[in-house]
Amino acid sequence: MRKTLIQLTAVATLAILCPAPRAHAASKEMIQLQQQVQTLQDTLQRLQQSNDERMGVLQHLVEQTADGVNRMSQTVNSLQQAMQAQSVSGNKVDQLSGQMQSMNDSVDELKSRIAKLDKTLQDIQGQLQNVNSQSAGGGQQNGAPGGQQAQQGGDGNAAPAQPPAPPVDQLYQGGVRDYNSAKYDVAAGEFSDVLKYYPQDNLAGNAQFYLGEIAYRQGDYKTAIQSYDAVLEQFSGNPKVPAAQLRKGEAELATNQRDAGIRDLRNLIQRYPQTPEAAQARSRLNGMGVRITPPKPSPSAYQPQ
Repeated sequence: MRKTLIQLTAVATLAILCPAPRAHAASKEMIQLQQQVQTLQDTLQRLQQSNDERMGVLQHLVEQTADGVNRMSQTVNSLQQAMQAQSVSGNKVDQLSGQMQSMNDSVDELKSRIAKLDKTLQDIQGQLQNVNSQSAGGGQQNGAPGGQQAQQGGDGNAAPAQPPAPPVDQLYQGGVRDYNSAKYDVAAGEFSDVLKYYPQDNLAGNAQFYLGEIAYRQGDYKTAIQSYDAVLEQFSGNPKVPAAQLRKGEAELATNQRDAGIRDLRNLIQRYPQTPEAAQARSRLNGMGVRITPPKPSPSAYQPQ
């Protein structure tokens, strides 16, 4: 009997002492979780400080680039006023027009750089927001690991995502560089990608114009006219519209479409009289012995039906 009592006492003692390791383990896990939260908060604070420094540097770069664009625009306006103030020969107009085209391309490139810097700023802000979200949801994720694994398992069956297209400014600048290097096939592919992936972007009209320029330089005047028409019809507010109108008229003259070419050059002068392209159109018509404005029909030529 005494032996049985001793055994029962030992069993009761073990039953009381068994939960102690579990409680100790739970306390240890809580301490580790607190340490992880503290580490995450320290990392977030360092990231915030680094983000503020990078934002300041990038903001300064954006302001410098914007100043460069403004100076470039003033230079372009000065050249336009100089061309309007003096009567120059056809060769001089062509030379100045080439300079103007280069200046416009430089302005476009500067604008693309500004857009790229703005995108970098947005990416940094997005990263900071993601870290904040992860910090806020850390406790919930630690409390439901099984749900996360289940969700990941479901996502594993999804189809692989398509690789994203390069940024629009990267595609466009690459196309301009290859175009200036006479790598026309490569440039055409890059400009086509701009139209494919970014049809609503401001640079899409520029890309369409350069596709016409590539076809024109390769002697494919029919394709060039189609590309210039696309600029005029689909991107009517684009800065390249006067140049597209001029080049379309020149391509029509090159294919013996004299009436169409004269009509487009006259329309250019009428719609954009103060542009360098209009000055080129006047020089071209004068060289052909054609009046700038179409002659009015004589009263005798009109016969009522």
